[in-house]
Amino acid sequence: MADTKWFIYVVENRLGMTYCGICTDLARRFHEHASNSKRCAKALRGKGPLKLKFAAQMEGHSNALKTEYWFKKQSKTAKLKIINGEVNLPSNPIKVSPIQLQNLQSTVEERISKNASSEN
Repeated sequence: MADTKWFIYVVENRLGMTYCGICTDLARRFHEHASNSKRCAKALRGKGPLKLKFAAQMEGHSNALKTEYWFKKQSKTAKLKIINGEVNLPSNPIKVSPIQLQNLQSTVEERISKNASSEN
C-alpha cells in the first residue's frame, strides 16, 4: 500500500478563530472550506474570508489524527506559538512554508472568484 501524504492545517476565519483539520490534498480541502461548499466544515461556514495560517506534512493518517487531537487540546497561546513557528508540533513534521501557503491561498481565491463571476 502506497504511503499517502497527510497534512495537518490551521485555518483562521474573519473573527480570528482557528480551525484545525487533516487532509490528503491541502489545496482541495482549503477550497472546500473557502468556497462554503457542502464539504465545508460547519465551524467555518459563513465565516469567511478564511486564511490558511499553518500546514505541515505528516507521516501517515494515524500520526496526523493524533497530532490534530493534540493540537486541539492546546491553549490559544500555545496554538499561536505553533502557528508562528516558535514551537514545533510533537511529531516533527515537514512544515509548509509561509510563501507556499500564501500561493495556495491566492490560487484558491482566484478559482473562487472565477467561479463566482462565471455564475453571474
